Amino acid sequence: MDQAAVVPALLTTIGTLFVVELTDKDALFLLALATRARASLVFAAGSIAFTITTAIIVLVGSVLITLVPVVAVKVAGGAIMLAYAAWEFLRFSARERGTDERERRLLEKPSRGAWSIFFPALVSLIVLDLAGDATELVTIVLLARFEDAVVVFSGTVVGLVGAVAVETLLGNRLGRLLSPRRIKYLSVVVFAIIGTTVIVTSLAGY
Repeated sequence: MDQAAVVPALLTTIGTLFVVELTDKDALFLLALATRARASLVFAAGSIAFTITTAIIVLVGSVLITLVPVVAVKVAGGAIMLAYAAWEFLRFSARERGTDERERRLLEKPSRGAWSIFFPALVSLIVLDLAGDATELVTIVLLARFEDAVVVFSGTVVGLVGAVAVETLLGNRLGRLLSPRRIKYLSVVVFAIIGTTVIVTSLAGY
């Protein structure tokens, strides 16, 4: 990547992932967890989990764009985002009403110390993020757009960690604003905008 394009690409990646993470399904889990454990503990679990999953996603994405034409990856990614936005608009799943069963059991489990929360939270976040997550798709699309694994990895990690910091530090106050229903509609708007932008700029040759 041209050195002059590094900073804009990095800022775009950071901002996009920050917004997407705040409207993603694991935001509710982090917000709920922040009400039961120290903010520093939740922040550490979220930061480590997202760094691990980002490394995996960028590695997989890097292989993908060597096998599939970049424009095809971008257009397909944009189309999937639009389809996701439409699907989320039409349904209100059990997951959107709260955290899933595994996360619910973790939140209800009596706390016996910091490590009894940290490790289960770390594993849950990794599994949740890799089991079909909005940030995965956005990361791969940005990787196809900028074709620089280091920039996308760095920007994604910074954006996600920044979102985790906001979610854990604000805790209950942010939780009152980001209800499951509001997260659903925010997610629809965010994905519709990103998906449309990706398709238009890809077809225009940007």
